[in-house]
Amino acid sequence: MSDTNLQKINSMIKKHEIEFIDLKAIDLVGRLHHISLPVYPGIMKKLMKEGVGFDGSSYGFRKVENSDMILIPDLETAAIDPFREAQTLSFYSHIVLTDDAHSPFSQDGRYIAKRVQQLLKEKTGVDQSWWGPEFEFYIFSKVDYDTRTASSYYYVEHEEEFNHKAYHAANPFDLYDDFRDEASRYFNQNGIDVKYHHHEVGDRGQQEIETYFSNLLASADNIVTAKYILFNLAKEKDLALTFMPKPMYQQSGNGMHLHMYCTKNGRNAFYKKGEYGNINDLGRYFIGGMLKHGAALSAFTNPSTNSYKRLVPGFEAPVALTYGRGNRASAIRIPKYISNPQETRFEYRPPDATANPYLCLSAMLLAGIDGVVNKIDPVKEGFGPFDKKDIDKEDAAHIKFLPRNLTEALDALKADNDFLRLDGVFTDELLDQWVKIKEDEIKAIGTMPHPFEYKMYFTL
Repeated sequence: MSDTNLQKINSMIKKHEIEFIDLKAIDLVGRLHHISLPVYPGIMKKLMKEGVGFDGSSYGFRKVENSDMILIPDLETAAIDPFREAQTLSFYSHIVLTDDAHSPFSQDGRYIAKRVQQLLKEKTGVDQSWWGPEFEFYIFSKVDYDTRTASSYYYVEHEEEFNHKAYHAANPFDLYDDFRDEASRYFNQNGIDVKYHHHEVGDRGQQEIETYFSNLLASADNIVTAKYILFNLAKEKDLALTFMPKPMYQQSGNGMHLHMYCTKNGRNAFYKKGEYGNINDLGRYFIGGMLKHGAALSAFTNPSTNSYKRLVPGFEAPVALTYGRGNRASAIRIPKYISNPQETRFEYRPPDATANPYLCLSAMLLAGIDGVVNKIDPVKEGFGPFDKKDIDKEDAAHIKFLPRNLTEALDALKADNDFLRLDGVFTDELLDQWVKIKEDEIKAIGTMPHPFEYKMYFTL
């Protein structure tokens, strides 16, 4: 902690008449938590020295020695919370242990993201990775749901209903363009630069906001912030908003496509004019690593049972472990429209927003690092390039696909996780706890009667 940073924060507290300090952190699966402290003289110095204790087991973390842990604010993430009535200064937090040194907690996603950023340079010579998330979500006018011993249902009301694909639908039929405008203003106020927003394909209220590039840790923070903004804004307007990958039957799913590239000495490290997609060997090796480990990555990029109701053929679902410039069924797409060499990149299309963004992006980068270290050529591995618009039966016979469900994804993770263990980044405790939590989710879903089963079997 520098005295300069602390002075800036104290000046901010005074200038904006801050009443509360809010420490935010996500649990293991990605749900946001916070704790608020009234401002008093010297509060920031005390927080930086001592932090705030909390029960880590309630965040889903595996107990290594004990569950007592500490939140310490990351001063670089300071932002005034626009959704609190009292003037509140918010920080994302480092999670540390209770020893005298306040050692980093190995399962803290922000700590993992920092370590992977360091490993990128150590193992590949690349300075930095850059990530541009796309946020897809649905807005409904009313949603109700419940599950009990004798009842299980969901009910959705939607103001929008097109009789065709609603991609880039215009107002007055696009009912939520003003909502997206307002959300974009909040994004920009919180350091998230918006590229554009528009109505998505889903004809029952699907939206998209695409953002510009930030480094891995900042991008993961931005994903958490974006969801926080959108949920709060929807609540203010008495709307229901969801990032569920497949919230409605026979409607397009919500993804969180991630555009990615690397830089070295301030220049794009993937660019080579004239190569396929203008991607050089380094970029291809990144692609090769991600596709080779794509099945295992799914346990972190698509970690919900609902994820795999989106990842089915059709609806432009990226189910094939291939890459190319045209096929949106490929896991990796190289955009054709790029004209600036400095923006040369690829897009990893499978992820969705049920992911813990720190673990998701870190796992993806570790897969890319493995591809570079081991020179995994996607062409030699049979991953493409694949430019056909659709995958036919002949193609399907010799390409690999993503897991069909969360069970298969966890099985793939159990069989292929050495790349995640590089320099001990993903620990045994983390991987074991992740699998346990997700297997419990699978069991809960698997033993619950589904309303559609009543329709199919009640009178059989």
